[in-house]
Amino acid sequence: SEEIYFEIIRKKTASLIASCCACGASSTGATDESVRRMWKFGELAGTAFQIKDDLFDYQKDNKTGKGHGTDIRDQKMTLPLIWLLNNSEWREKRRIINIVKNHPDDPLQVAMLVERVHNSGGIDYAMRRMEEYRDRALELLYQYPDNEYRRALAELVLYTTSREK
Repeated sequence: SEEIYFEIIRKKTASLIASCCACGASSTGATDESVRRMWKFGELAGTAFQIKDDLFDYQKDNKTGKGHGTDIRDQKMTLPLIWLLNNSEWREKRRIINIVKNHPDDPLQVAMLVERVHNSGGIDYAMRRMEEYRDRALELLYQYPDNEYRRALAELVLYTTSREK
């Protein structure tokens, strides 16, 4: 489910970035409220980062070095695939789960599943969710005065969500 997917991201990538942001704020003597805000900023930015990373798996010619369909071969349920499952009929869901569980090393099955994700709108959905997290992170960041540090953090968030590799 999406809830489990986002919980995994929160405990993995998002908590790492959140910790870094909160520690950075704390090390400068920031208020407790500012440290909490930077934690939340990092959590949102980290979630957006991870969704973007998961989207690379569905690009045929990506520049990341990550192979096409790697997450499916590793039996990872990422947001685009979850979208497909949530928007498929019962019989199709069983077929998708069967491929992920029992045929993750079959290149034709994986390629077909990647194509199904594209055709289902799963990529667009994941992009929209990534942009939501990006925008929420930027909203928190823009509560701070405009300066070189805020601009650098904003550029970092924008880069991580628009990067090609």
